[in-house]
Amino acid sequence: MIDHIGLPVENYAKSKAFYEKALAPLGISIVMEVSPEMTGGEDSACGFGIGAKPFFWIGPGRPSGNQVHVAFAAADRKQVDAFYGAAIAAGGRDNGAPGLRPHYHKDYYGAFVLDPDGYNIEAVCHTPPMP
Repeated sequence: MIDHIGLPVENYAKSKAFYEKALAPLGISIVMEVSPEMTGGEDSACGFGIGAKPFFWIGPGRPSGNQVHVAFAAADRKQVDAFYGAAIAAGGRDNGAPGLRPHYHKDYYGAFVLDPDGYNIEAVCHTPPMP
C-alpha cells in the first residue's frame, strides 16, 4: 500500500490551482502546505488528501512528463464525470473521456486528463452503477 506520492511540477502555482479544482469533486483538497523553512529546502510544497492525511504531493521541480500516471479512487461514476469536467475546466487536456474500460474489467469506469505538466491523471470507479 502506498502512503503518499509526490510529483515535481514546472509551475507550482498553476499546478496547485489545477489540482485544487480537479480533485475537489473527489473530496480531495489541500490538507498541508510546507514552506522552504519547514523542509530545509528552497521551495514550498503542498499535500492533497482527505481529512488530515495528505497522500498526493506536488512541489516545484523538473517534471518527468506523461510517463507518470496517477489514478484517484472515485466513490461512484458521477464523481468520475465531475472530476473530468472540473479538470478540463481547470486547464487539463483530454486523455480519455469518462466511460467504461471493459478491457480492464466489466465495471471499470474511468476518465483521464493530462495536467499542466503532461502527467496522466485519472479518476476511476470500480463498482457497478447505482440503480
